Amino acid sequence: MNSLKRSIVSLAIGAALAAGAAQAQISDGVIKIGVLNDMSGTYADLAGPGSVVAARMAVEDFRAAAKGMKVEILSGDHQNKPDVGSNIARQWYDVDKVDVIVDVPTSSVVLAVNEVTRQKGKALLVSTGATSDLSGKACNASSVHWTYDTWMLANGTGSAIVKTGGDSWFFLTADYAFGHALERDTEAVVLKNGGKVVGKVRHPFPSSDFSSFLLQAQASKAKVIGLANAGADTINAIKQGAEFGIVKGGQQFAGLLVFLTDVHALGLNTAQGLLLTESFYWDLNDQTRAFARRFGALHKGAMPTMAHAGVYASVLHYLKAVEASKTDDGVKVVAKMKELPTDDPLFGKGVVRQDGRKIHQVYLFEVKKPSESKGAWDYYKVRATIPAEQAFRPMADGGCPLVK
Repeated sequence: MNSLKRSIVSLAIGAALAAGAAQAQISDGVIKIGVLNDMSGTYADLAGPGSVVAARMAVEDFRAAAKGMKVEILSGDHQNKPDVGSNIARQWYDVDKVDVIVDVPTSSVVLAVNEVTRQKGKALLVSTGATSDLSGKACNASSVHWTYDTWMLANGTGSAIVKTGGDSWFFLTADYAFGHALERDTEAVVLKNGGKVVGKVRHPFPSSDFSSFLLQAQASKAKVIGLANAGADTINAIKQGAEFGIVKGGQQFAGLLVFLTDVHALGLNTAQGLLLTESFYWDLNDQTRAFARRFGALHKGAMPTMAHAGVYASVLHYLKAVEASKTDDGVKVVAKMKELPTDDPLFGKGVVRQDGRKIHQVYLFEVKKPSESKGAWDYYKVRATIPAEQAFRPMADGGCPLVK
């Protein structure tokens, strides 16, 4: 064998050994990521299949294969039912050897999956589940809460509206953990800022007929009707409210959790002027626009929501932590995620705190008038930028048992 051939063989063996070493601490030699969400119901557009696309983009951008890391992605539909979600989680962890579950909208479901994950010592990256209890009384060493939470939404949208004169509120609330948490956190902000809550009503989740609830809200004479719901529920409530002439009558809707896909479904004629808080918008800068174009090409031309952005960024940071810690042990990887500073093209630089809360700046947006929009998906204008240290609940106030 000549020297050139010996050199090539040596390089090939070295590469194979390096790849083997990279996988040596990875269970089964594969990093398995399970995207768990609502694939066909109320939250399918804002998360759903788009979250699978976002996770795959993160794996591609991390260049896992080139680093000798084998990554597989599974997806599951929890149907917004806690028992279904927890059963899928157990199946994935015990039988399918899934290492981390990501996304998980519907707070009642994510709280159930959070507990299973804690018991199994795996990892959970929450993008779409909203309850602030995930970094509070339900926090543990296995989970990271990435994109937003009910405290952030309440303090962003709620305080802005009260400070601009919307000081009397009526809550229309989805009757499950998410709605209860969002109502609780927003009511606290309203009262803290000198406003008052004149009434509240809870609707079944999901719901298609809001007529009786809207009539109660209209009769209350509250200046602001706070929608503590999301997805199709928010869309239906605003559309039916228009039929009752609620906004024309002088009352204002406050969408406490509104996604880009909701505004797209409503149309600017109906949604114009709506104030909302989000941590990501596709048209913020060159990096977000580049990501959005790639995402849209893979997902029917739709622009990404903040839920999709959170899946992408959290999976990217998770893979960096796996690489750095040389293991896919859930608790160890989450600890490394907290140790490493975060830096991605969508949320920029930030940190994961000890309570599992990822912090970054967020934005108060106003939905554009039709005359202000330059084309498809051009829906928001920035009203205010909220710094990271102000956007999320102070760690000492959450009651997380990990915080000493």
